[in-house]
Amino acid sequence: MDGRLGPMPEDWNRALAIVAHPDDLEYGAAAAIARWTAAGREVAYLLVTRGEAGIDTMEPERAARVREEEQRASAAVVGVERVEFLDHRDGVIEEGVALRRDLTAAIRRHRPELVVTLNHHETWGGVNWNTPDHRAVGRAVLDAAGDAGNRWIFTDLAGQGLEPWDGVRWVAVAGSPQPTHAVEVTEEDVDRAVASLAEHRAYIGALSDREPAEYAREFVTGVMGMPAERTGGRRAVAFQVYPRG
Repeated sequence: MDGRLGPMPEDWNRALAIVAHPDDLEYGAAAAIARWTAAGREVAYLLVTRGEAGIDTMEPERAARVREEEQRASAAVVGVERVEFLDHRDGVIEEGVALRRDLTAAIRRHRPELVVTLNHHETWGGVNWNTPDHRAVGRAVLDAAGDAGNRWIFTDLAGQGLEPWDGVRWVAVAGSPQPTHAVEVTEEDVDRAVASLAEHRAYIGALSDREPAEYAREFVTGVMGMPAERTGGRRAVAFQVYPRG
C-alpha cells in the first residue's frame, strides 16, 4: 500500500489495549504507548491469556506466573499501571460470543475512547501465517467495541454495574499489513519500548541466546523503521485505524 500514513487521532484521554498474550504489545506498540502516557494519557492493558503455553521448556502453571510478572514489569516501564488478565486458555482461544462478552465487559469497565489490539489478519505482511489467538482476539475486539454500546447485547452486564459505553471512537490495530495511520516516536520512546520488551526475560530466553536488551533493541528499532517510507523518513509505530461513528 502506497501513500503517506495519517497521524493518529490525538483528541482522547483513555485507551484500553487488548491482546492475546503477554509480550504482544511490546513488539512495537509499546513505543506509541510510551509516548501517550508521557503526554498524560491513561492507558490500561487487558491480556486475554497469561501466555502459559508460550515457553516450551516451562510447565504452563509456572509459565503463567512468570509471564504475568514479566508483563506487569513491562507495562510499568511505559507508564501503564493497570494490567488485567482474563484467563482464557493460551493457544486455543475460542472466537465467539463468550469472548465478545468478556471484552465487552472490559470496555464498559474501562470506558476508553481508543481501543488498541494486534493484527487480526490472516498473515503478517502477506508472508507469515498469523496465529489463531491473534486472529480471534483482534476480530473479537472489533466486534466488542460496538457491543459495548448496545444495551440489548449482553443485558446481564448492566446488572453488574457495567452500563453501556458507546464512547469508543477508534480501534487501532498494531502490526497490521494494511496500516493507515502512524505515531511518530522519539529516541526516548524507543528506549522505553526496548526496555519494556526486555522485561520479558524468560520468554526471550526461550527464543534466543542473545541478551534480552540486545534482542529487544534490534527488534524494536527494526519495527520502528518499517513505516519510514510513508512517514517522511521518521521512525513510527504504524496502525490500521477503524473509526467508529
